[in-house]
Amino acid sequence: MRVAGKPMRTIWPEPDGTVGIIDQTALPHAFTTRRLGTLEEAAHAIRAMLVRGAPLIGVTAAYGVALAMRVDPSDAALEAACRTLAATRPTAVNLRWALDQMRRALAEAPPSERASLAWRRAGELADEDVRVNRAIGEHALPLIAGAARRVRRRVEILTHCNAGWLATVDWGTALAPIYLAHDSGIDVHVWVDETRPRNQGASLTAWELGQHGVPHTVIVDNAGGHLMQHGRVDLCIVGSDRTTASGDVANKIGTYLKALAAYDNGVPFYVTLPSSTIDWSLRDGREIPIEERDSSEVTHLGGVRLTPADSPAANWAFDVTPARLVTALVTERGICPASEGGLRRLFPERR
Repeated sequence: MRVAGKPMRTIWPEPDGTVGIIDQTALPHAFTTRRLGTLEEAAHAIRAMLVRGAPLIGVTAAYGVALAMRVDPSDAALEAACRTLAATRPTAVNLRWALDQMRRALAEAPPSERASLAWRRAGELADEDVRVNRAIGEHALPLIAGAARRVRRRVEILTHCNAGWLATVDWGTALAPIYLAHDSGIDVHVWVDETRPRNQGASLTAWELGQHGVPHTVIVDNAGGHLMQHGRVDLCIVGSDRTTASGDVANKIGTYLKALAAYDNGVPFYVTLPSSTIDWSLRDGREIPIEERDSSEVTHLGGVRLTPADSPAANWAFDVTPARLVTALVTERGICPASEGGLRRLFPERR
């Protein structure tokens, strides 16, 4: 993807051995990059959401392990680094997946080789993420093209939170087919949920769609149902932070309500996800741990309190959409029903 016409990724190795990232907390008002030089800085970047989105969290964690191995390549240090990083965000399964990848890559290597091996493996995971997301986009593109043929006008797409290239290393998941559709000449327009309380839609999705020249409109979170009732949404496309083996989907809080509205109005509801987001150990979405963030994200905006001082607030970061409300899942291997059978047909090695 591009920023002011310049090709960029969300994370990259620097010549001095640090890791460059885009500080997403500064967007859309400022485009700022930072360098991560230690395990602690990588963990902070994930915890404080300088980087966010399940795939990008995983790659950042991999680089965090690599940074730790430069200081101490021992088995104890490897396990300590993985524990530190695993504790930063509990819901997105890519974090655990990436740490497992790093453990496997380093387990049999002598300590003298671990630093260079970890750095190389983190880079491979980053490149793999780009390939996977491009493939997701290519598999989902026909869904948009089919909608264009059906409606014979501009295709209206609703998305929630940010599942674009800012949530991955490049391309994104839910936005990848939108970029491909736009670039191929399909007339698309995106309804962008603001996604309270951190406004990832209003600040991030809108920003990156604007950078790419994709027509879009920011709406309040509760407007999606109204638009669907009036025939102004042709399909919904969202991402996933964790998907169970049965097809239940954990995504940013508010996704479930969009799926209910889509189901009630006969609007297709698609979930895009890399296979690293599938938690094959779970079959019931109610077992997914749901992160609870600081209540100040709800009570304050830009440092200004929005609620009475004596009113408590709760801040669940994710909800779970049951598989029965999902029209289809789109992975790097193709499209399948949101079911255990559908997923295992795409991933027969998991049978």
